[in-house]
Amino acid sequence: MAETTTTDGAGIAQAREVLRLEAEGILAVIDQVGDDFERAVAMIMACPTRLIVTGIGKSGIIGQKIAATLNSTGTPAFFLHPVEAMHGDLGIVDPRDVVLAISYSGETAELNMLLPTLKNRGAGIIAMTGRRSSSLASAADAVLTVAVPREACPLGLAPTASTTASLAMGDALAVVLLNRKKFDACDFRRNHPGGSLGERLKVRVSEVMLTGSQIPKVRISATLAEAVAELNRKNLGAVLVIAADDQEMLGILTDGDLRRMVAGGGQGMAGNAPTLAEVMTAAPKSITADLLAADALSIMQNHEVTVLPVTDGDRRLVGILHLQDMIGKGEFRFLV
Repeated sequence: MAETTTTDGAGIAQAREVLRLEAEGILAVIDQVGDDFERAVAMIMACPTRLIVTGIGKSGIIGQKIAATLNSTGTPAFFLHPVEAMHGDLGIVDPRDVVLAISYSGETAELNMLLPTLKNRGAGIIAMTGRRSSSLASAADAVLTVAVPREACPLGLAPTASTTASLAMGDALAVVLLNRKKFDACDFRRNHPGGSLGERLKVRVSEVMLTGSQIPKVRISATLAEAVAELNRKNLGAVLVIAADDQEMLGILTDGDLRRMVAGGGQGMAGNAPTLAEVMTAAPKSITADLLAADALSIMQNHEVTVLPVTDGDRRLVGILHLQDMIGKGEFRFLV
């Protein structure tokens, strides 16, 4: 039994070392992001057709994942195997396409043989490689460098940290493009009609919002202490402030509002303890119950909030949405 424990302990230590080396590789790539990255983004943004991703072996597998991520986040992409390309599949490449060619060494023969043909067709070339002095980098219009200090493989042979770094660079490229294209939650839902997140985002706000006693709310006449007590009871990170008639929503008090109040000295306009009206955010963003959860997620994304009041056309409070109710944490139930 003792011998088994020792072996298991060694395995845990090795696993942690692998993960540390993988993380070290990604951290090393951060400082390699520069002007060429911006140039690559500009090339893809200007491309009227699609991005062709190509690579072979482990790099090819990473390329397929990068292409899939780009497609789901608003950048049309297609994976092209370099060998198949040289045997007829090259016909799929449009002269207006941009090509992302992946090879850590930059000297992959099958890939480099393809580059002159792609360039002759007029396609722009973006290289993702660990060597800026490689043949691949020399042939490219922009170079995304993914050099890592060392591989996690103890032999230094199997691509490990380098493929992780390439994958992370692909994610960075996809996210920057997503933001440049202003790709939002509604667009994401259209690209994921069969996914669980896509299903969640297709339902109406009325079907996922919290109502009645679940809504953290206080009247405008409440003290700040009473508002904080309600915020703590409902545990949504915010409390809604309503008019004396219990209907019109006037504002919202969030954890962030409280932090800013404390950082500012915790005093109101007259130098006394602040009132609820002084601390809350007046007229916050809201949504109506008839819109889609995807619309709510888009508002949350654009305004960087996690809680969204639900009102009717007269700003009367009918519910509240929390980000977790839409992305799956907790109990999410479909009513359709």
